Amino acid sequence: MQAAAPGAVDGAKEGKGKILVVDDDRLVLATVTHGLAKAGYEVIDADNGDDAILLAREHRPDLALLDIRMEGKSGFDVAAYLRERKVPFMFLSAFSDDATVAQVKALGAVAYLVKPLDIGQIVPTVEAAFARLPAQEPAPAAPAAESPPDPVWIAVGVLMHRYSLTRGEALARLIAQATHEQRPLRAQAERLVEAVELLAGSARPT
Repeated sequence: MQAAAPGAVDGAKEGKGKILVVDDDRLVLATVTHGLAKAGYEVIDADNGDDAILLAREHRPDLALLDIRMEGKSGFDVAAYLRERKVPFMFLSAFSDDATVAQVKALGAVAYLVKPLDIGQIVPTVEAAFARLPAQEPAPAAPAAESPPDPVWIAVGVLMHRYSLTRGEALARLIAQATHEQRPLRAQAERLVEAVELLAGSARPT
């Protein structure tokens, strides 16, 4: 299968929003790009962080899906750039150690999904992220206050990694924990993410 050229817009669908997808694995990149285009999104792709930043500057996507570990600029580097430009982003990564999770949260990702993933798991998360985005202004306006990351999706990513669960199983486990401890789902997720951050902090050399 021939990989799409970096920066190519897959298809002509523009109704649901514009997404930048960044992954140095060409198969993953092609699969995610094709799946999101079929779901009705306009998709721009890049296989490295440097191209991703250039494309983000040129096309101003509504959302970005970022791999974390790449040659050159990492997904974290791209996320830092996008954060300055108020472009929301989520991570798709095979890495979910405590320090990575803490960095994901610190950068303000709207979601964090752990590979391997299929497009059926990614599209609902993308749709949920778009549902939380503020309406786009037709003209430049004063920047709105930055939304905090949704801790539910970060907590789901943590549970997927630690217990080898699918996204649905991880979400069900989080809901079960919240019900058992009589907490709102968001509060239970925040508690889990805070515990991971504490573990990551204690593991760092002083």
